[in-house]
Amino acid sequence: MIDARLAWHNNGPSGYSTQYRPWSLVVALQFPTEQEAVRFERYLKSGSGRAFAKRHFGAGAVSA
Repeated sequence: MIDARLAWHNNGPSGYSTQYRPWSLVVALQFPTEQEAVRFERYLKSGSGRAFAKRHFGAGAVSA
């Protein structure tokens, strides 16, 4: 599933992610429920979540 999602971002349709190709996997996290995964993804896109990602996953882990 992760490989397919990465391939979609690198080869998929136009959109936000196309201008930052090629993407590479920095970290993969699993959550018990989809709801928790969505909540964490939403957090990572916030200001404090970007700071968290930069500290723990590296400078380029989360883009705007």
